[in-house]
Amino acid sequence: MAAAGLCDPSRSGILFVDDGSKDSTWALIESLAATSECIGGLRLSRNKGHQSALIAGLEAVAQTVDVSISVDADLQDDIHVCSQMLESYLSGSDIVYGVRLERQTDTVSKRFFARSFYYFMRLMGAEIVPGHADFRMLSRRVLVELLRYQERSLFLRGIIPQLGYKTAITYYSRKARRAGVTKYPFRKSLSLAVDGIFSLSHKPLRLITYMGLILAGLSVAGILWTVLTYFMGGTVHGWASMIVIVVMLGGAQLLCLGVIGEYVGRLYKEVKRRPLYHVEENVGRAKWD
Repeated sequence: MAAAGLCDPSRSGILFVDDGSKDSTWALIESLAATSECIGGLRLSRNKGHQSALIAGLEAVAQTVDVSISVDADLQDDIHVCSQMLESYLSGSDIVYGVRLERQTDTVSKRFFARSFYYFMRLMGAEIVPGHADFRMLSRRVLVELLRYQERSLFLRGIIPQLGYKTAITYYSRKARRAGVTKYPFRKSLSLAVDGIFSLSHKPLRLITYMGLILAGLSVAGILWTVLTYFMGGTVHGWASMIVIVVMLGGAQLLCLGVIGEYVGRLYKEVKRRPLYHVEENVGRAKWD
C-alpha cells in the first residue's frame, strides 16, 4: 500500500494496491473509495508479488505528491510514526527508513534467518539498512529517480540506499498480527533474499573465481604428490581418496554452475523487459489515474 501523508482530500490521500487478491479486499476498497474523496484503489490483474505491487502504487502517485509513505496493509508497522517521518522530511530528509527496534513478534526461526540475511547481504557488499523492510518515506525527487531503475528482479530495500540523498531513520516496535496469515512464508522470503543478493552484488561470481584458484592449487599439489609417490615406489591405496576428490570437485562445479545460472536467468529476465504488472481496475482519486 502506498500512502501520502494523512487523509485530507485537499492535501493528501491514501492509495490501496490490491495485488490480485481472491477475497473481498477489492470490494472493501471500492466501498471506501466511494465514501471518501481521499482514498483510491489500484487493482492488479493477478498476483505479481510484493515488490511489483509496491512499485505499481509508487508509480501511480509519483507525479502528483510531494512525499509518499509506503506501508504494508497488515498494519504490523506502526503508522503513528508517519508524523515523525514527515517531520524529518520538513527538516530536509528525502528518505526516511522505518526500522524495527526488535522482532519479538516473529518466530525464533524467522528472527534467525532475518539476522543471517542482513549479515550475509552486507558481507556480499550490498548496502542495506538492518531491520528495515518496505516501510519508508520518499520525497518526490527521490521517487522520480527511483523509477528510473528498470530492473525486473526488484529488491527495493537494496536499491533505494544507492540513490544517495539525505536520509533519516525512524525506529518503532513492530506489532503482532491480529488477523490473517502472512503472505511471505519461508519459500517467498528465501526467494526475495536470493533476488536481493544476486541483483545487488557480483561477489558470488568473485567467490567462484577464488574457489577455482584454490581447487586448481590443490589439484596441482595432488599431481605433484602422485608423481613423487610413484618415483619413490609408493602405491596408491584404495578408492576412498579418489571418490572423495571426485565428489568434492563435482559438487563445487555444480555449485558454481548454479550461481552462474542465477545470474544468466536474471539477465534473460532483464533482456525480455516484460511489464512488472498489469492494472485491471482503479477507483477514486482520479488525479492519480
